[in-house]
Amino acid sequence: MDLQNKRIILTGAAGGLGQILSTILIARGARLCRLIRNPEHDDLALAYQGNQDTSVLTFACDVTQPADLEKVGRHLDLAWGGVDILINLAGVMDFAPFQDQDPDTLHRMIQVNLEAPMQLTRLLLPGMLAQGSGWVVNVGSMFGSIGFPFFSTYCATKFALRGYSQALRRELAGSGVGVTYVSPRAVRTPFNPPVVHEMAAIGMMHMDEPEPIAQAIVRALEKERKECYLGFPESLFARINAVFPALVDRALAKQTAILRRFAVKTGN
Repeated sequence: MDLQNKRIILTGAAGGLGQILSTILIARGARLCRLIRNPEHDDLALAYQGNQDTSVLTFACDVTQPADLEKVGRHLDLAWGGVDILINLAGVMDFAPFQDQDPDTLHRMIQVNLEAPMQLTRLLLPGMLAQGSGWVVNVGSMFGSIGFPFFSTYCATKFALRGYSQALRRELAGSGVGVTYVSPRAVRTPFNPPVVHEMAAIGMMHMDEPEPIAQAIVRALEKERKECYLGFPESLFARINAVFPALVDRALAKQTAILRRFAVKTGN
């Protein structure tokens, strides 16, 4: 896929990964609509402030609000005549014992990580089908393949996003509209709570820099890959977990006591 002049919507565009991904897509010649919650705090949005060129647009948008999504859709129909690619990147994470998790946080994770990508895809899909082409990229997580202690709700949303991506891809076969699911491991950005960075520092998990992950997401789109798992040995563990989950149960049991100390400390 050549991204030159492709009309792309990117959610979560103000985050550490989203800003880098935006820069790469713009450099590829794409027309980019960036959806972020607070444009006034976003460096890349400010760089394009007052620019009359509609090749790069930034909208304040809460992806959990249908009215915001519909407003964006209407604007892009007028400005661009439609959309070619949707990249669902926006996400929310929490690290806590499940019984201590704030109910509002639980609800928002489900809304942002799962419902919002589904609702935005549903909104844009008729236009893609009508033009006979389009692509949806859902950025998940390695925690969408490996259930990890104290990330229960986050894992649930990413497992569901992976299943939704697979089902939708099969549903759209032959339509000209494709679906890619990308599964990175932890990325070194402020998206992760400080405790995750602490655990990475003592070797309990691996973290990647955002630049190579953003590049990998773009390559997966350009190559029209169905699924893309990033990071070793986590990508291997994901496959083992699918076939022999008891092996992963035993491996993680050895770490659960340490993880619990981090989780309790975070709660306090």
